[in-house]
Amino acid sequence: MRIILFAGKGGVGKTSVAAATGISAAESGRRTLVMSLDIAHSLSDIFALKRNLMDQNRGKPLKVRRNLWIQELDVQEEIEKNWKDIHRYISTLFNTTGLDEVLAEELAILPGMEEVSLLLYINRYVKEEEYDAIVLDCAPTGESLRFISIPTTLEWYIRKIFKLERALARYVGPVASRLYDVPVPGDDYFDAIAYLFERLEGVDKVLTDPEVTTVRLVTNPEKIVLKETQRAFMYFCLYKMSVDGIVMNRVLPKDLNDEYFKGWKEDQARYMESARDYFNPIPIFTVHLYRGEVLGYESLRSLAQEIYGDRNPLDRFFSSEPYSLTKKDGEYHLTMKLPFVAREDIQIDKLGDELVIRIGTVKRHMVLPRQVMASKSVRAKLKGQRLSIHFKGDKHEGEERKREPKR
Repeated sequence: MRIILFAGKGGVGKTSVAAATGISAAESGRRTLVMSLDIAHSLSDIFALKRNLMDQNRGKPLKVRRNLWIQELDVQEEIEKNWKDIHRYISTLFNTTGLDEVLAEELAILPGMEEVSLLLYINRYVKEEEYDAIVLDCAPTGESLRFISIPTTLEWYIRKIFKLERALARYVGPVASRLYDVPVPGDDYFDAIAYLFERLEGVDKVLTDPEVTTVRLVTNPEKIVLKETQRAFMYFCLYKMSVDGIVMNRVLPKDLNDEYFKGWKEDQARYMESARDYFNPIPIFTVHLYRGEVLGYESLRSLAQEIYGDRNPLDRFFSSEPYSLTKKDGEYHLTMKLPFVAREDIQIDKLGDELVIRIGTVKRHMVLPRQVMASKSVRAKLKGQRLSIHFKGDKHEGEERKREPKR
C-alpha cells in the first residue's frame, strides 16, 4: 500500500495534481483510488464525468478507468453508517434546547465527522488490501491539519475523558436528567464511540509511516501562497508526517514574452528561488500554466507527464525522519524536525505522561514512552531546523551530585 496526501492552500491546484497522479499510478498497473478530503468535492468535475451536479455515487468508490477509482464522501450516508447513535443523541440534545428539529439535525453534524469517516475508509482499505495506492486530495491547509490530528485527539479523549464521562453518565446522569430536563447519553452512544475508535486503531501508524505515507505540498510562486506552504510543511513535520515533494504549479512559461507579464515573471522567478532555499533538499516539481482548463482524462494525463516524466509517481522522492527518540548517557533525547520556527514560537510542557508542544495556534499532545514518563527534568534547544528535547530523571541528577567534588 502507498498513500500520498496532496495538501496546500485553497485554489493552488491540488485536485488537478492529485487526479493526474492517480492516473499515472493506475496506468503503471497499480489499483489506485483517488479520494477527496475537501467538503467541496470536485473530483467528478475534474475528470469531466457525465454525472448530475450533486451526484457523489452515495459516497462509494466509482470506477473511472482500468485500475482507477474515485471516491467523494457523502456525509449523510456516513451518518447512517457510522454515526447514527451519536448523531441521534446530539440532535436530541439540541432539540431539547428549543431548536427546530431539522436545524437540530443539521447542527448535530459536527466538525470532524467527515474526516473520521475518511480515516475509517483508509484503515479498512489498508487492512483489506483493496487498493495498491490511495491518493488523497486534501482540503485547504487548516482542514487538512484537523484531519491528521484526529487520531491523536481521539486517542487522548479515549484515554483521558471517555471512561470518566461514561461513568458519570451512568451514576450521575439520572439525577442530572431530573434536575435539568436534558437527555443523558446512554450505552448506545458510548458503545458507538468505542466501536469507532476500535475501527480506527492503527491508522495513526499508517499515516506516520514514511514507507507507506508521504505528503506532497502543492503551491504557486506567490508570496502569500509560499508562506502558507512553509507553515503547512512545519505542521506536517510536527505531526510526524514525511514531506517528499513540492509541486510548484502555474509557473509562467519562459517563452512568454508579452510585456504585460514581464513583472509577473520576474516576481515568479524570485519566489521560485526562495522556494528552493526554503525546501532544499526536497525536490520541487515545476508545472507551467496551461493555456486552458485542465479538464478530463487526457488533460490530466498530460499534466502527470509534465510533473513526473518517466519517474514512478508512487516513489518516495525524499526520505527523512521527522522524529527520533534515542538514549545517551542515561538521558532520553527526542529530536524533531521543525523548519521555519523561531525559539519564541515554541512552548513546551510536560503534563504527566504527555509532552505538549504548541507552535502558534497549533498544539500537539504526544504520549511519552513509559521509560520517559518518569523524567522530572525537561530541557529543549532549537538548532537550525531541529528541536532537541532532553528528558532527565531524578536518579541521574542524584548520580551527578555524587560525582561532584567535596568542598
